[in-house]
Amino acid sequence: MREVGEGPVAPRELHEGVERDIERLYRESAPQLWRSIYGFAGGRRHLAEDAVAEAFARAIERRNEIRDPLAWIYRTAFRIASRELQQERRGRPPSPDPVPGIDPADVQDVLSALWTLSPNQRAAVVLHDQEGFTAPEVGRLIGISAATVRVHLFRARRRLREVLGGEEDRDD
Repeated sequence: MREVGEGPVAPRELHEGVERDIERLYRESAPQLWRSIYGFAGGRRHLAEDAVAEAFARAIERRNEIRDPLAWIYRTAFRIASRELQQERRGRPPSPDPVPGIDPADVQDVLSALWTLSPNQRAAVVLHDQEGFTAPEVGRLIGISAATVRVHLFRARRRLREVLGGEEDRDD
């Protein structure tokens, strides 16, 4: 790696550096992104795997055009998954695919309830409540304002309480 003040970086070195950054980002962020897409997609393992892989592949192809790779990759993965889900949306929610360590019967009610939400509400709930991102971080990752994230969270939680029959809880 070059030290500051060593002169300009050659275009080839710059490309390799950005590609290494995306590879590092993959190692550090892909599991969390996969879990987010898995929940967003109603437990569709193959859809989560495909969306994450495709988002990172596109990031490598467009590495010189991306300012914030993590946010770009998250938005791209959610868009890919959303498009796929729109094509399959007709009818009842899909059954979750088997995943080691997760019994589909244990999560079916929650995944079915998530399916009743709009895509942005579902993404906000999964990223904020499941993965622990703050509202501004969720907004950055899916390309909406933090205030809009909070509105989606409020409406999604209200809907989930209706569907799941849960107790009232306080919104952050």
